[in-house]
Amino acid sequence: MLGFLKKPIVFTAEININLVALTLMGLMSRLWGLAYPRAVVFDEVYYGQFVSLYMKRIFFVDDSGPPFGHMLLALGGYLGGFDGNFLWNRIGAEYNTNVPVWSLRLLPALAGALCVPLAYQILVELRFSHCAALGAALLILLENSLITQSRFMLLESILIFFILLAVLSYLKFYNLQRHRSFSGSWWFWLLLTGVACSCAVGVKYMGLFTYMLLLAISGLHFWHMIGDQSFSNVSLMCHFLARGLALIIIPMAMYLSFFYVHLTLLYRSGPHDQIMTSAFQASLEGGLARITQGQPLEVAYGSQITLRNVLGKPMQCWLHSHTNTYPIRYENGRGSSHQQQVTCYPFKDVNNWWIVKDPGMQQLVVSNPPRPVRHGHIVQLVHGITTRYLNTHDVAAPLSPHSQEVSCYIDYNISMPAQNLWRVEIVNRESDTDVWKTILSEVRFVHVNTSAVLKASGLSGASLPEWGYRQLEVVGEKLSKGYHQSMVWNVEEHRYGKSQEQKEREVELHSPTQMDISKNLSFMAKFTELQWKILTLKNEDTEHKYSSSALDWITMDTNIAYWLHPTSGAQIHLLGNIVTWASANIAALVYLGLSLWYLLRRRRKIYDIPEDAWQLWVAAGGISVGGWAVNYLPFFLMEKTLFLYHYLPALTFQILLIPVVLQHLSDHLCRSLLLKNMFSALVVAWFSSVYFVYRTFSPVTYGEPSLSVQELKDLRWKDSWNILIRKQ
Repeated sequence: MLGFLKKPIVFTAEININLVALTLMGLMSRLWGLAYPRAVVFDEVYYGQFVSLYMKRIFFVDDSGPPFGHMLLALGGYLGGFDGNFLWNRIGAEYNTNVPVWSLRLLPALAGALCVPLAYQILVELRFSHCAALGAALLILLENSLITQSRFMLLESILIFFILLAVLSYLKFYNLQRHRSFSGSWWFWLLLTGVACSCAVGVKYMGLFTYMLLLAISGLHFWHMIGDQSFSNVSLMCHFLARGLALIIIPMAMYLSFFYVHLTLLYRSGPHDQIMTSAFQASLEGGLARITQGQPLEVAYGSQITLRNVLGKPMQCWLHSHTNTYPIRYENGRGSSHQQQVTCYPFKDVNNWWIVKDPGMQQLVVSNPPRPVRHGHIVQLVHGITTRYLNTHDVAAPLSPHSQEVSCYIDYNISMPAQNLWRVEIVNRESDTDVWKTILSEVRFVHVNTSAVLKASGLSGASLPEWGYRQLEVVGEKLSKGYHQSMVWNVEEHRYGKSQEQKEREVELHSPTQMDISKNLSFMAKFTELQWKILTLKNEDTEHKYSSSALDWITMDTNIAYWLHPTSGAQIHLLGNIVTWASANIAALVYLGLSLWYLLRRRRKIYDIPEDAWQLWVAAGGISVGGWAVNYLPFFLMEKTLFLYHYLPALTFQILLIPVVLQHLSDHLCRSLLLKNMFSALVVAWFSSVYFVYRTFSPVTYGEPSLSVQELKDLRWKDSWNILIRKQ
């Protein structure tokens, strides 16, 4: 039984020294002096706020993209013991001792470091030489802009890491396709492709560009498989289902999981709540939940309610009235009804309370049992404090003369009778007998006499003048003018009225609502709302000192000053290696020119290079040129403030193209030994210049050593670069 002990147990392993050395160099270049400077660097002032909110479990909305990247930055803070207590209000502010700077910057730095060996492996999987793969990795290693971007609490290096990981995983999967389909390693790389794609999209929506590229390449490869008679119909179906599972289903599930974790972590109310619906706000701990939790679910005749406009932007507001009346004549000479003003007020106030009244009864309390209001019912809305009825009539609104004025009716004994009947229409109803529900129901109020719809028009226009206390206009909008969220309302606060006498009712309206049960939204409802807010909520784009256009990026005519030492000349800039950037542009032009030449010659049945070399050339171009195009060209269609760092994913793909072109030129255009030797010498000289530029700009890449005024002036190789020089 113990015969196996007669021989030693031996493990053998192949270690790629190139890969190990590149990984170590990548780690050294990104991790060295990582905690310097111990001050807020450029967009750390932006991402740091979200890290603090994660630490405190406070809900927030960031319109720049999904939450996965923010969660990774927060993970660094969590591992470092960060409690979230730091005021992120100024670039250059010194970090307190409680801020674990090294830990917060660690994950972006690790991601940036691992991009170096990933570049090496991608070229190897594309069947290029190890020398070409080594060149690609060294170019990534010595690219100043990638180093700078990966050494701070920023997301681009994490995005690029997942993009390269997705490309590498797909290439490994594809290379296993012919001989090891459905093996363990085949499944591993296919699944990792989907996981990496979902992570890239989860960090920034820019990751979607590479994801779509890989889906297109996968579709093209599968199309070729369909034409391969060696695959049976059953085999093709299995391949199709495997790709659908790994590249579509799993990424979608992971994308949902990012939001699930995000919403699970951020369960407390915060400053961003107000842009969400009342139902979403009520699901968070504190804030609105303390007021609305346990309110009666069904709105009944006699209910006391506040009505919040669903649009919620640029600010939330509630249907409101007060004792002041519209002026007899407006500034432009038009007349008004001189009725009591009705507005949309952006703050909680006792004058936001209304009572739902049955037009056929006088009582303003809820009966026992309550009589719920349903879709299509006719109601009157009575202002709680003034007891006047919500009314509209054929009088022009103060700011929107083509719409009807909305008021609370005052009987002046003139020929203007009250028109205060409103039909309740539940927009999100499931059936025509749905009950009007607190928070959950989104309703429109349609005026019975004129068919006008109650609308908060002030959310899309100017506020009322001084006589209206700068509050927002409310009008009656004709149905024929279409549907808009500003016409939809939901009940936010709700109680069953018990007091028939006015003085007792006023006391009741001033008192807080009672709680007895809680209501929570489902995850999918919260996800849908949050996703919609992320996609549609846009901060006003303003000109930034370091913003640039996409055309400026190719030739690096711009830079970004990330940090300046408060006393010395030490500073950090986002500046690329100008030799690498120029070489990448030349490589792209050479690739496109040669490809066009080869295509024309092949059309004439002239084959300048072997078929396997042509397939290799096309595959490398599909990845590198395709990756550059999909990550760069969409920015010409975007209406947003752009910065140089947006170009870094595209640049990474373009850098991978340089060794591809160099090897191709060496293998197929340098026919003689002399030409090959001369070409090799030129490549060595060129690479020496890459290293020289890297070393020259290292002081503004790492922020040290401090440079003199003259040394800083010498670094201004382009007039458009903004190198900071202190006045003497």
